[in-house]
Amino acid sequence: MINQFRKLNPINLVFLLAYTFLMRIAIFYELPAQVNFDFVESFNRLLIYIDLENALSPSANIFFATVVVYVQALIFNRVINNHNLLAKPSFLPGLMFITGTSLFMPFMILSPAMICNFLLIWIIDKFLKLSKSANSITTVFDIGMIIGIGTLIYFPFMAMLLMIFLALMLFRSFNWREWVAGLIGFITIFFFLAVFYYWKDNLSSFYQIWKPLVNKFPSVFKINYNDYLVLIPVAVIIILASLQLRENFFRSFISTRKGFQLLFFMFIVAGASFYLKPQFRISHFLLCVPPGAVLLAYYFSNAKKRWFYETLFLLFALSVQYFLFV
Repeated sequence: MINQFRKLNPINLVFLLAYTFLMRIAIFYELPAQVNFDFVESFNRLLIYIDLENALSPSANIFFATVVVYVQALIFNRVINNHNLLAKPSFLPGLMFITGTSLFMPFMILSPAMICNFLLIWIIDKFLKLSKSANSITTVFDIGMIIGIGTLIYFPFMAMLLMIFLALMLFRSFNWREWVAGLIGFITIFFFLAVFYYWKDNLSSFYQIWKPLVNKFPSVFKINYNDYLVLIPVAVIIILASLQLRENFFRSFISTRKGFQLLFFMFIVAGASFYLKPQFRISHFLLCVPPGAVLLAYYFSNAKKRWFYETLFLLFALSVQYFLFV
């Protein structure tokens, strides 16, 4: 399978679609009785209210989630190929993205984090363009606005503001205007939101938005480790990819090295931002899939021994299915 997706062949669009539905057989086989989907954060209901909880049945919810993931995989695949982060253009980023979004049942249901992955892929593209832009103030301002929109949908997405400064440190020489532009873009979204709340004479609700920022970091976690055994093959592939990346690191283009550094920090920030949400949900970690999928794709793009990487991916896909059914 890996060898097939190493080729940028249009027939892989069909194979990728089939693979997307195949990886979701478990949830289609045993549909949940009820699926809740909050399209936007509760503080934003006054501005946008879409009652999708009652509009979509569980089967419709999961079907549309599958279509959303497939579309995201294609967009993500194009972004990674356009920036030459892998050895050569392929469908591997899309394949790894779909596999990553199939790790857990909650990943397969429509959620705000899933919708925000569209925005995350968009800002990855814009971040990787920073080094190629003579004047990046407009780009950084746009990124700030995108993060602001994402925060309206899913509050922990606000943590991506930190990525603006990390990206500027990686790709640009210091320019205070660029550092301020991202914040202004973010604030612009919430300025108009505040005006709307003031217009509705409900400004007190606007202040409630920022309450999660004073949450204490959780000191106790209730974890069923059996639920996360599926991450063992992921960890193995990431270790192999890291070793391979280290071996080729200084032989890669500077932009490629910086791109992987950016994605590493994005993976950490996306994972750590879960504490901004009072109710922990595993679907939050969908935000870790795009940066993580690039590293997985990097290994399979550069691996030499076909019998080994094909077997490794087969075991990976089968383990995902096994733990989904079990």
